[in-house]
Amino acid sequence: MRSLEEWLTHQERVHPQSIELGLERLERVLRRLDWRQPSVPVITIAGTNGKGSVAAHTTAILRAAGHRVGTFTSPHLRDYRERIRIDDEKVDVAPLLSAFERIEEACRPGAPASGAPAAGVRTQGASSSDGAISLTFFEYNALAAFLVFESAGLDAWVLEVGMGGRLDAVNVVDPTVAVVVSIGLDHQEFLGASAEAIAREKAGIFRAGVPAVLGNRRMPGVLEELARSLGAPLKRLGSEFDFSRRGKERWHYRGSRWDLDDLPAPALAGDIQYANAATAIAAIEELPRRLEIPAEAIARGLGAVRLEGRFQTILFAGIEWILDVAHNPDAARVLAANLAARPAAGRTLGVCGILADKDAAGVAAELGPAVDEWWVATTHGARGASSAALAARMAPHLETPVHLAADIEGGCAAALAAARPGDRIVVFGSFHSVAPALDWLEARVRLPAASSPAAARCEYTVPPRIP
Repeated sequence: MRSLEEWLTHQERVHPQSIELGLERLERVLRRLDWRQPSVPVITIAGTNGKGSVAAHTTAILRAAGHRVGTFTSPHLRDYRERIRIDDEKVDVAPLLSAFERIEEACRPGAPASGAPAAGVRTQGASSSDGAISLTFFEYNALAAFLVFESAGLDAWVLEVGMGGRLDAVNVVDPTVAVVVSIGLDHQEFLGASAEAIAREKAGIFRAGVPAVLGNRRMPGVLEELARSLGAPLKRLGSEFDFSRRGKERWHYRGSRWDLDDLPAPALAGDIQYANAATAIAAIEELPRRLEIPAEAIARGLGAVRLEGRFQTILFAGIEWILDVAHNPDAARVLAANLAARPAAGRTLGVCGILADKDAAGVAAELGPAVDEWWVATTHGARGASSAALAARMAPHLETPVHLAADIEGGCAAALAAARPGDRIVVFGSFHSVAPALDWLEARVRLPAASSPAAARCEYTVPPRIP
């Protein structure tokens, strides 16, 4: 039997394209597996930014209410198994490998399909027994999550969309509630060049009669248009649900089912987390009443939620470190606002690595005024960018000193050497930046260790090749 590392290496290489959006391949495999739609409630979460935070809040609240929850997210920081969690614990290796074996068998040429399409799986003309099917790395990942969850006896599934929505692998599952957290410009080469085009793709998770939760006060109007055209009940932040702050530590939520006047602040740092928490509560409100959610469970869940790399703070060598996976202009704007709301006594030193296909100039425009000195690092892999190329793209928007670093670890070391008491160091740019920073810090302070050699794979779109 292959090891996890061997399986992931195989999955990186088996499909000719690292990204190929579409549901036809998955539907063929699911028919061969005789798969059925889940019998428990499913919350599907799409959006440009904030998906992981909403998924984390949703999972924490459901768990605090005593329910067993399967959560699928991507990418991961340091361990592939972070993507598939049961009760917020990384999936065990044995069921994951078993799922990979089943998927591989179903992909082989001549693998029989069931006599009829699996419930909820759309047919597209494939015969009951046809040729070999190759899946992308992410498609293997999503299908494995579905099979693991199916076998685990769960009470609810929480599924984060990888890219877009309409053609994302997660969209083969019919949700009980569909959430779009935010719309911004990212992955334009796949989703479209405008916010409206991207919104159309993300609205692809909507279903007739299924509540559509919109987690931002300013959304492209096409989301509402498409929801109404399908007959999906709309639930919008600022309208059908809302929140208000009660000082620094308390807040009020108002929705269709609950009016919660004295909630504790979300454990995840940053003002945006109030909107993310409210969006999670709004989605949970729409679940069947048989899934009991006491008000006290909501408060406990808000206090228990954890998520690495989202304005995560670590104290090391007398310096506050802030790690954030902000990798596009909208996320950078939120990071800048969070930094402004938590001013440092001294300087803010920035260490960043941004992939070549991201809007580095837009990120610099948002964060330039917030950072006093920069270390721009090379990112590696098929989508990586050299520090020199990245600095050239960012330079027009930066008025403070910029240094080049061979990698994130080198940037962290150089920033620490330059730091003085009262300064802080912010590491950001992508999962490819935060993951090595966490590893670098882990070697120096007590942090949770990555537990798998597969931890190097930090991006669902283009996994790095293994020599």
